[in-house]
Amino acid sequence: MLSEKIYTLRRKSGLSQEQLAEKIGVSRQAVSKWEGGQSAPELDKLKALSECFQITMDELTGNQALSASGGAMEGRENPAPRKTGEGKIGVFLCLIGAVCLLLFGGLTVMCPSSMDQINESSRITLNGTGILLALFVLAMIAGVILILKKK
Repeated sequence: MLSEKIYTLRRKSGLSQEQLAEKIGVSRQAVSKWEGGQSAPELDKLKALSECFQITMDELTGNQALSASGGAMEGRENPAPRKTGEGKIGVFLCLIGAVCLLLFGGLTVMCPSSMDQINESSRITLNGTGILLALFVLAMIAGVILILKKK
């Protein structure tokens, strides 16, 4: 993000907001707003910033990461976003739910008498097969929610 890059480059250069503002011909409040993400510098100020920090405007405004030394920008782009842990859990739950539903359906077709045994073993008024189906579907729904959840 541009605001973070301006802040990081200013700090690595050892400049205060006031000193940077004087160098590029703006007020300290303008620098503060840029760093806070409340506003963005105009094109001529971006050019002045890139000259002040001795980097290109592409490096200042692009998706490159700051290097650990010196404050110059590296020419590599950020890696593709990774799946979050929630996304992986969501995929896992969806797969487990789908596999269980398929196995449950296959068991029902192959051995209908086994469904009677499951129904008889349940102490809840909802029969055993209904509980299994509900659990499998809930696992799939929870997985989809975790996959689609945005932070």
